[in-house]
Amino acid sequence: MKPLHLVAVTAGLSQPSSTRLLADRLTTAAQRQLADAGRPVEVQVVELRELATAIAQHMVTGFPGTALRAALDAVTRADALIAVTPVFTASYSGLFKSFFDVLDNEALVDKPVLIAATGGTARHSLVLDHALRPLFGYLRAVNVPTGVYAASEDWGAAGDDRTDGLSERIDRAARQLAGLLVDAPPAPRQDDDEVVPFAQQLAAVRGA
Repeated sequence: MKPLHLVAVTAGLSQPSSTRLLADRLTTAAQRQLADAGRPVEVQVVELRELATAIAQHMVTGFPGTALRAALDAVTRADALIAVTPVFTASYSGLFKSFFDVLDNEALVDKPVLIAATGGTARHSLVLDHALRPLFGYLRAVNVPTGVYAASEDWGAAGDDRTDGLSERIDRAARQLAGLLVDAPPAPRQDDDEVVPFAQQLAAVRGA
């Protein structure tokens, strides 16, 4: 069975980053859920921090560099996406939004997307519904029902979540993402649909 291709896009700016940590936790949980369902999966992480200059240049010139082109292609080819951003001024970061601004408008159509965000306080958790869901809805992606927000208080000193709440949200979101991938019908083959020559269609219309 061909492995599924899962891409995680993370817009954390620091190293180490709680945004990257959340992305890793989500991808690990999704891999586990898909393995339980008998579906192998390959994971690729796109670190936007490393592409910041290339994204800015692409917005000005219209030409992506090699690394950015590879990242855009990976997202386009992915079977599903995990998108994680830090919260800046009550919304997604400019770097996060700029990446999806230069992505082809058709790249995410019908693609399952698990949205997640990190921030300093739980007050910013509404960013999931007020900013991220509308963004991916506009791009015609399939939003996973559960989004995951992690505030600073959710993490312990060693980077582990301090309560069971974050783990539960991660597992629920990963399970829903896996369900969308496992239960999705196979894409129709191009040769499955009979192609009727235009002349034959025109003759049928004239004879109607």
